[in-house]
Amino acid sequence: MKREIGWDAISRDPQSVVTVGTFDGVHRGHQAIIEYLQDRAEAQNGPSTLVSFDPHPRAVVHDEAVPLLTTVAERADLLERLGLDRFVVVPFSDDFAQLSPTAYVEEVLVDRIGVQEITVGYDHRFGKDRAGDVEALREFGGEYGFSVDVIPPQEVDHDVVSSRTIRSLLVEEGRVEQATDRLGRPYQLQGVVSRGQGRGRKLGYPTANLALGDARKLVPKQGVYATAVTLPNGDRRGGMMNIGSRPTFDEMDVTVEVHLLDYEGDLYGASLSVEFLQRLRAEQKFESAEALAAQLSEDEERCRTVIRTQA
Repeated sequence: MKREIGWDAISRDPQSVVTVGTFDGVHRGHQAIIEYLQDRAEAQNGPSTLVSFDPHPRAVVHDEAVPLLTTVAERADLLERLGLDRFVVVPFSDDFAQLSPTAYVEEVLVDRIGVQEITVGYDHRFGKDRAGDVEALREFGGEYGFSVDVIPPQEVDHDVVSSRTIRSLLVEEGRVEQATDRLGRPYQLQGVVSRGQGRGRKLGYPTANLALGDARKLVPKQGVYATAVTLPNGDRRGGMMNIGSRPTFDEMDVTVEVHLLDYEGDLYGASLSVEFLQRLRAEQKFESAEALAAQLSEDEERCRTVIRTQA
C-alpha cells in the first residue's frame, strides 16, 4: 500500500477510485465502505484510494479535543491489512477549512490527488462551512470528468456504527467488549515502557508504565482491565492493566500501567501493544497496601479467566 502522508508526499493518480473521510478507528462500518471501494476500484481498474485528514477536522474547525481511536500510523497499518492500494493523509488546517467547495474539488481532489470515481456517504459534506453536498459533488463530477457513487449508512447487526459512539463506550463507560464488537478487533494502546515509582513491584505486581506516543490517543475510562500484551519480539502475554491515579497512595497523576502475567524481565524502553479484553472494576481507594494487594490477587484470577476465554 502506498502511504502518502502530507502535501509533499501526495502524487496525482487520475485513475484513483476515492473515498474521503477521517476513518478514525477503521471500525466495521468503515470496513464495509472499504470493501465496497475495493470492488469499485477493481471494476474501474484503478487504485483504491482512501483520503483521510490529520488532525481531526473537528479539532480545527470547532477547537474541540477529539481523542483518537487510531493514530495515523495505526490507521495506515489497519488499512494495509485490509488490502487498500493507496492511503492519502491531507493536513487539515485553518486555511484548508476555508477552501470553497469548488476549490476543494478542483485543487485537492482533481489536481492534487486525482480521481476517476468517488464513493461517499449519503450525507457527505465538503468545503468551507460544509457548503458542498452530494448533489454539488455530482455537478462537479460532470464538469471535471469523474463519477460519484453514494452509499447508505453502514449498519452492523442493525446498529449504525460510528467512531463517536465507540469513543463514548470507551471513555464514558469503559465498555471495551462492546467497542470490540464495533471495531471488529480489541481496542489497542501502544506505548514505550518508562520508569515509574516501583509501587507495583513492592506489592508483588510489577507493572510496565506506558508512555503513549501520541497525546491525542484515546485512553479508556479509569479502572482495571484484562488485556493481551504483545512484546517487541511478537510474543503475547496476558496482562492486567490499571488506568488511574493510584488513590490508595494519594497520588494525582493518571498513569497507564500493565502487569504482565507469568513474565520476568526488564522491559524499560520496550514498545508494547496492549489489547483491551474486559473491564474488571473501577479504580478505588483501599485502607492499606495490604488490602490493595489482596484485591489485586482477586483481579489476577478474574483476569486469567477472561484471557483463557478471549485472548
